[in-house]
Order: sequence, then C-alpha cells, then structure tokens
Amino acid sequence: MPHEHVVAGIATALRAGALTADAVALEARKWGESAQGSEPLSDQDARRLRMDAGATVTSLIERRLAALPPDPRPLPSGPATNCCDCTGVPPTDRPEREEGP
Repeated sequence: MPHEHVVAGIATALRAGALTADAVALEARKWGESAQGSEPLSDQDARRLRMDAGATVTSLIERRLAALPPDPRPLPSGPATNCCDCTGVPPTDRPEREEGP
C-alpha cells in the first residue's frame, strides 16, 4: 500500500476520532480505491488532505453487518428467560449446595 494512502487513512481516522488500526486500514483502502487515490498525491494535495475536516469514517462492524444477508428465521415467540435460570424452578425450591473443603 502506498505511503500516501496510509497517510490519508491516518488523517481521516484521526479526524473522526477513530483510534484503531482497523479504522486506519479501512480508510487507507477506501482512499486507494477512490478515484483520488489512483494517482500520486502532490505535496499540496497531501497538505489539503491532512486539513480536510469533511471526511467520515465508516465503522468496520457496520460495514461487515451491511454485507450480511437478512436473517429469515422468525423472532422468538416465548417470554424472555434469564440464561442462568432456564429451569423455571424458583431459587427457594432448589437443593442447597454442599460446601467444599
């Protein structure tokens, strides 16, 4: 990946407050895939890029979730249960635990 793309990715991620390597890599890749990234940057373009405050960072999770197909399964119809108490037995009716040594 060219240096200019990495610099553009760092600048965009920092402006948006994204402080992860994933965000920098994603923004650098987006810059490289864009029409602007197809030709080398001049010094003036590089300075403008560092100062440009109009860029946005796409969440990596949002981008991955957008690519997923819709889930065809129906939503659960029963009442919500506590995963730690799936038996339905009230706590007072449970046998007491034996204390270990």
